Amino acid sequence: MDFRGKKYERGSNWSDPEVVELLQLWADESVQIELESCLRNQHVFNRIAEVLREKGIHRTGDQCREKIKKMKLEYRRIKDNSKAPRGGRTWKFYEVMDRVLTSRPALAYGSLSGSMMAQQVLQGSMVESYHHQFPSSALPFGHSQHPELMEIKCEEVNSDDHSLTPEPPQAMSYQQGSPEEQEMERAFLERAQNDSPISRVEIPIETSVSPSGFSEPNMANSSRIQNVVPRPGFSALHRLRKKRKGQRMRDPLDDLLLKTLTSQRAMEERFLQMEERRFQRDLDVEERRMQLEQRRFELEREHEFRMFNVFAQMLSILKQSHSGSSSPVAMPQGLDFSQALSEIERMGRGSNLPEMRARPLAKRKGDMHGFCNPSGFQRSPYLSARGNFANIFQGSTEEGYKAYHADKYDEDKNPNGIINFGTSENKLCFDLMSKRLTQADMNLIDPSLLQYPDWKGHLFLREEVARFLTYYCKAPAPLKAENVIVLNGCGSLFSALATVLCDPGEAVLIATPFYGGITQSIFLYGNVKLVYVYLDSKITGTSTRPFQLTVEKLEKALQDARAEGVTVRALILLNPQNPLGDIYSLSELRDYLEFAKRHELHVIVDEIYMLSVFDESATFHSVLGMDRLPDPQRTHVMWGITKDFAVSGIRFGTLYTENQDVANAVASLCYFHGVCGPVQHKVAQLLRDRDWINQVYLRANHARLKAAHTYVTDELKTLGVPFLNRNAGFFVWIDFRKYLKTGTFEEELLLWKRFLDNKVLLSCGKAFECSEPGWFRIIFADKTHRLQLGMQRIRKVLEEREQEILAEEKEQPCQSDQDGKADSTDEVIFVSRHQDPTCASSSSLGDLIGLLQQQMRSSDWLQKNTAEQFAQEKPEIYDVFSKLVGKQ
Repeated sequence: MDFRGKKYERGSNWSDPEVVELLQLWADESVQIELESCLRNQHVFNRIAEVLREKGIHRTGDQCREKIKKMKLEYRRIKDNSKAPRGGRTWKFYEVMDRVLTSRPALAYGSLSGSMMAQQVLQGSMVESYHHQFPSSALPFGHSQHPELMEIKCEEVNSDDHSLTPEPPQAMSYQQGSPEEQEMERAFLERAQNDSPISRVEIPIETSVSPSGFSEPNMANSSRIQNVVPRPGFSALHRLRKKRKGQRMRDPLDDLLLKTLTSQRAMEERFLQMEERRFQRDLDVEERRMQLEQRRFELEREHEFRMFNVFAQMLSILKQSHSGSSSPVAMPQGLDFSQALSEIERMGRGSNLPEMRARPLAKRKGDMHGFCNPSGFQRSPYLSARGNFANIFQGSTEEGYKAYHADKYDEDKNPNGIINFGTSENKLCFDLMSKRLTQADMNLIDPSLLQYPDWKGHLFLREEVARFLTYYCKAPAPLKAENVIVLNGCGSLFSALATVLCDPGEAVLIATPFYGGITQSIFLYGNVKLVYVYLDSKITGTSTRPFQLTVEKLEKALQDARAEGVTVRALILLNPQNPLGDIYSLSELRDYLEFAKRHELHVIVDEIYMLSVFDESATFHSVLGMDRLPDPQRTHVMWGITKDFAVSGIRFGTLYTENQDVANAVASLCYFHGVCGPVQHKVAQLLRDRDWINQVYLRANHARLKAAHTYVTDELKTLGVPFLNRNAGFFVWIDFRKYLKTGTFEEELLLWKRFLDNKVLLSCGKAFECSEPGWFRIIFADKTHRLQLGMQRIRKVLEEREQEILAEEKEQPCQSDQDGKADSTDEVIFVSRHQDPTCASSSSLGDLIGLLQQQMRSSDWLQKNTAEQFAQEKPEIYDVFSKLVGKQ
């Protein structure tokens, strides 16, 4: 704050323009109301000083208050003495001060919620010249000076029960006094006529006063009487009027004070009543919480007993196998019993708990198909170990995609074929793209296009990509063509980056659910593992939305992976996210990049859906649009035309990185993943046509995506199916968990197959490594008639499944009474797809293992109960279990 020396203190040395600015702010009606209605007004002058400082006038609140005080004293002196100031000239600010002070109303007190509100009537206005000179926008408190008469009324609030505020006080007026007092005053005035000038003075008697007892007309009249009335003859009248004035002011204020205290007492009583009700409500909530806690404890005990029952059965089978009985069951080769138990525990933790989330993908895939049963894998003698694993690496995505191509829907040729809502393709803009790609400027066959290009891509294409990304990513500075690498699709970019950034056996960090094709690109091709950051639908901790990625979750997954000896080299971010449709905010992106910088991780950002944000309410922020990257040498951004331009059949992807070592290493692999010359020319022409992209394509594409998204989400709302409502990409993340009676991935797969049997292809959550069974992805970027038919088929499956669940629930109590088994939601028999059907005991062991997996998956018991803690709390059970293990 600039005080500018002693000469600016105490409101002195104000120039005329500064005084004009000060008066304009002080004369505002809202300022006058606040000054009249508060006992301490320092905060008002502080705000006036802040506005003056914004205008270049450096004054403090004390200086503003002192200046106004001096001007009011000057105004009083001129007004009381009825003469011009020194020099015979009229004071230039007199008229402004006069209009403000004479128009300042007395305060009449009304009631509002137990506190006194000032009711003011403003009369008069500022001088017309000042009114035009100071606009309302310059006022500090949001009100403007209106030239006409204005009135601010108090609002009365009525309570449902009874009003806690007192009635408004009676008007503060008084009568002329009793007849005796009037007669005494009349005699006194007649006696003073001959020898006092008071006979020539009209002494007005005020009929109202302000609640504070301060009235400017009274002050003026009092001063005037002192000047014209002789001291000896005036004292008696002065004492009489002072006595009457004290009586007039005392009675209304006492009544007002009484009502204020009554209102305060009523408010306190009401507050105590509300506190009692709140306390009782808290007691009720605590009682319900205790009941729920007791119920949860009982369920946990039942859960533990079922787990030990399964353990006992498994021990019995394994004991028979180890003792050389005639049972054909055999332990897996190279695995003893203690290893089997530790493997079981790791399997249970791997499904939900973070301790096993960094396990090699090959072992996790083995867990999905069986428990360490090498006979389940049909090894080919013609393939290597990696080749054999790639041969069996088939999930629901590949299976459904093959079925779709074998029985593809066609409106005329095959109306009963499969409708594909599982492959992320934009089928809404084929007409626009086919027309643009067949225009004359696209058809060029130049000798240079038929030769080997620079492995990074032709220079004309990389320059066009750099200009395109600079414009649509809103880069703060032009991007450079030397940092651009062109490959045949983003899948190839994932493979190349994993190869040049990680050694075999190392890992990258990625949040689940995620696009499953990344697994094939990174693991199968470069033998690089994936460390999962599991996201779920529950909003806990710092999360504000379902499946939200936070730095805390990234830190936890990274530390768990390092604790198991896994080296993590990179982090993959999908923005917009597939399959969730989330768009990361600028602050979230910055947090993720700062996390990666702290741990020296490369960040691979896939922005392939960058231009497919179809709602104006959603804003996409590219990493390339950030003012400063935390670690630009380890930040690599991918984009391609496959999604945004509805040409998934044209394999084209581009990488932008400022790290020239990474760029050169990836470029050396472009020999295997290059883009042919004519396609490079077409893409360059497409990206160059900015007017067509903005005015024709993007407008139509966004409108069609929005309409298709609205149709599908409205159908889901009609079905009562929860989903994530996002505004980017071609997909909706749907919650079908209520259609799974047992809530397992096996049942999720059965529901997926049921959709496929009814000729509609969806993607189940397991294909995206989702941690919660029952989530599906549906692609809505399709024509209306296919959307309608596909949603009809989905509705049919869901209605049938709902009826089956209702029927099973009606029969379940009878079955529970007969069999004495646990609830079916906790007991699921897992049958391996690769077990030998001839081995009954092997199937029994597999069933028990599957049941144990489900028990572990449905509870956090293992996380809460370590072996040491269990031995201390339940030593008798632990001893029995240890003896069984020792006898095997």
